[in-house]
Amino acid sequence: MPLIKSISGIRGTIGGQPNQGLTPVDVVKFTSAFGYWLLQNSENDSPSVVVGRDARISGEMVSNLVCSTLQGLGIDVIDLGLSTTPTVEMAVPYYAAIGGIIITASHNPKEWNALKLLNGKGEFISAQDGTDVLELADTDEVVFADVNNLGSFEKVDGFGAIHIQKILDLPLVNADIIRSKNYKVVVDAVNSTGGIFVPQLLDALGVEVKKLFCEPNGKFPHNPEPLPENLTEIISEIKSAKYDLGIVVDPDVDRLALVSETGEVFGEEYTLVAVSDYVLSKTKGDTVSNMSSTRALRDVTEKHGQKHHASAVGEVNVVDKMKAVNAVIGGEGNGGVIYPELHYGRDSLVGIALFLTHMAEQDAKASSLRASYPNYHISKNKISLTDEIDVDKILSLVEEKYKVHPMNTEDGLKIEFDKEWVHLRKSNTEPIIRIYSESEHQTTAEVLAEKLISDMKEIIRETR
Repeated sequence: MPLIKSISGIRGTIGGQPNQGLTPVDVVKFTSAFGYWLLQNSENDSPSVVVGRDARISGEMVSNLVCSTLQGLGIDVIDLGLSTTPTVEMAVPYYAAIGGIIITASHNPKEWNALKLLNGKGEFISAQDGTDVLELADTDEVVFADVNNLGSFEKVDGFGAIHIQKILDLPLVNADIIRSKNYKVVVDAVNSTGGIFVPQLLDALGVEVKKLFCEPNGKFPHNPEPLPENLTEIISEIKSAKYDLGIVVDPDVDRLALVSETGEVFGEEYTLVAVSDYVLSKTKGDTVSNMSSTRALRDVTEKHGQKHHASAVGEVNVVDKMKAVNAVIGGEGNGGVIYPELHYGRDSLVGIALFLTHMAEQDAKASSLRASYPNYHISKNKISLTDEIDVDKILSLVEEKYKVHPMNTEDGLKIEFDKEWVHLRKSNTEPIIRIYSESEHQTTAEVLAEKLISDMKEIIRETR
């Protein structure tokens, strides 16, 4: 599998030849470029970088390479060990570090690993910064420290507890009312670091936990992406016993999926909707989600008399838009909740605490909360591309065809049809155009996608 280099880092399957898979050579090469770039853009006399990893099998090996390379640049390393993406994001400003590296391939299978790159705010680096790092990696300009100026190494245990305490201290997290409900939940952490930190949070909230795949050994028992088709075990467990909620996180704990007490999936798209409904009931302000996320967030936001904003796809773009409009809550429709009162990053742990508070204050079951929100269905499709296809021209001609409808061209092309929409965008990692469509009925969403696919295929034939 080719090595995928993007503005936010690199990812690939472990092994193989350099520049093909994610080999030790590639890990050192890109860590060197990122560390040197951080040094060039920092005035800190004692520069440090925070490193953390999920529990996948290759994590320790990759982490050793990353930490040693940073030390070789003269950077002090603060190693959190087994951690979560949001925990590392919070640790960077806490330790006044100049950046952070999270070793995780997120929802990808165990064969994969990756380096996620953070700036000194504990946020993903910008597109331009990512481009600069990638360009530096292809040069011989990196300079390492001499023997008298090597960086130090410090292993830090327990920062996850600091993260959890900061969540408990949030004004909108009501631990007392959660404890009073005597909730019983089942947690599927796909044998990664969520198996450590989700139960710790729930224990602090007085919630009884049944652990399912919570051993952080990196042996994923099923596809780690928290989609309905991968959640058969937790659904079966909920249907076989009495639970108030099922909680599912991906390997690095930045995506949160929920399962209602009935065994029905709550829907990743609706994790953010429900949490936002609660936050907006307490705090007035705008919301943000990316253009491929459900319209339900807009509906809920407008119900509270506030304004919803759409951003380009990608966490860094959501964060940029949130800052621009001073949003009180935002995120992505893949279960990514960003609550800026805590930090600007997708965080399943704060999402869990806010959702449980919402459920407890409403004295409602998860299924009744889900039923209270507009019910939309998203269809996800794609068209394969060849080198001679001019994607920009295709999208321009589709835009002309549907020019009477409201549209957004910030990230590809999104066209609105009353309460239905379709979003067309070129993938950054694959030779495809992604087509997302949404309607109140699944069949209608699929028909809408098929209509746009037909339009684009016709345009491709006519422009050859």
